Amino acid sequence: MPLIELPLHRVILLDAVAWMIFHLTISVAAQRIPINWFARNGRLFKSFSWEQEGRIWQRLFRVKKWKGHIPDGTLFISSGYNKSHLHGADDSSLYDFLLESRRAECVHWLTILPGFLFFFWNPVWAAWLNVAYAVLFNVPLIVVQRFNRPRLERLLNSSR
Repeated sequence: MPLIELPLHRVILLDAVAWMIFHLTISVAAQRIPINWFARNGRLFKSFSWEQEGRIWQRLFRVKKWKGHIPDGTLFISSGYNKSHLHGADDSSLYDFLLESRRAECVHWLTILPGFLFFFWNPVWAAWLNVAYAVLFNVPLIVVQRFNRPRLERLLNSSR
């Protein structure tokens, strides 16, 4: 039972507004994190051995087929780093892309967390739908980052 009782049409409107606020706030806040933080905390974004340097994501989800159809967040936050394409093949450009992929993964993990706040004003079934939305919207974007990053790391290591 929700803490705040609202008519269903208001719950739906509140959910939509809340998600818009959560997405934008988390994205803007992440833009304020200095890029050096993602360089220093790279171990948080390391590939696990079971990910087989990203190959597991291609095998399980055929990432290469659909990743190009995902709109980049810079459509909504123009100050962000556009990750829809590489900005160059030199080490500096690849490293920047690598760090920005860490930022993107961080944003999408953080954007799942507010899903549980929806239990405060939604019926239980609707709150779980919001949690499912948070997971289903963000996990594919996390998978793309976890697929791309080991490939970028290999490129960087081979050029050094």
